[in-house]
Amino acid sequence: MVAEAFSQHDAFFKTRGVVIAPADLSLADWPERAARAGLNTIALHPSPRAIASFVDSQEGAAFLQRCAELGLHVEYELHAMSELLPRDLFGREPACFRMNGKGIRVADNNVCASSTTAVEVMAEHAVKLAGILRPTTGRHFLWGDDGGRWCKCPKCRGLSPSEQALSLENRLVEALREIDPDAQVAHLAYRNTLKPPKRVAPAPGVFLEFAPIQRRQDLPLAEGVAENRRDLELLDANLEVFPAETAQVLEYWLDASRFSEWRRPAVRIPWSSEVFATDLDTYGGRGIQNVTTFACYVDAEYVTRHGEPPLDQYGRRLRTWRSKSE
Repeated sequence: MVAEAFSQHDAFFKTRGVVIAPADLSLADWPERAARAGLNTIALHPSPRAIASFVDSQEGAAFLQRCAELGLHVEYELHAMSELLPRDLFGREPACFRMNGKGIRVADNNVCASSTTAVEVMAEHAVKLAGILRPTTGRHFLWGDDGGRWCKCPKCRGLSPSEQALSLENRLVEALREIDPDAQVAHLAYRNTLKPPKRVAPAPGVFLEFAPIQRRQDLPLAEGVAENRRDLELLDANLEVFPAETAQVLEYWLDASRFSEWRRPAVRIPWSSEVFATDLDTYGGRGIQNVTTFACYVDAEYVTRHGEPPLDQYGRRLRTWRSKSE
């Protein structure tokens, strides 16, 4: 059964997805598995250069063609800042790069969000990247560097990490809408950008992506333990800034890489249908209609060691979930 068979189903969740890396495609029938589960989106991760190299390969072309045949959307969820502002510019344009707490410009990660030059270089590279990696949904995920620190220069230090990120995302969506009027750009609420922006408002086309990596996965998000209570409060605070109807949850329910602490061989995913069902009530009850999860390290080796991942359970619940108000 292919994804088109589910496209006419009146599912509440518009995006039902997974995020994987090219290496996970050692499990060669990933698109077929996603389609059979009733998913409609596969996103590739982690960085622009790596993914551009993959889609330019014979294997990548075959993957994209198979997704198209199955009616699966393809997106690219990328830690992108260090590539949108190439690090080799540091010698010529150090003011483009973030200032650390000691007042020194450093090229380790992210950018100076107050640098006009940096922002324009990033916008130019984002447009070029969009010509190579073409998300079939028009949604672009150009995240900050993974866990990277943000700028503390005199102009930036009054802005939180989430505000610095949003100011960049606002310019990126403006640039991308010059080539695609319907382009959208994600604002990733993750680690140091989980707190909602207050001094910067999202431009049209910027949507929330909520990724609670530090939550307790063995308990529902609505469970009252400290980590989950904090993340749920921050989700609600972000939903006061960003519309729920365009927001996306990026979860870790199937992320073998996280459960394995990013070391191979991967452990078995500690799947809990009860936690997952309760989490969907939490997200769907807030009007969030786009849901995806990392599923990294779910590859051929994983299936050999542990058997089938709980992909069908994940997809079935996403397809059939209904709001209690219906």
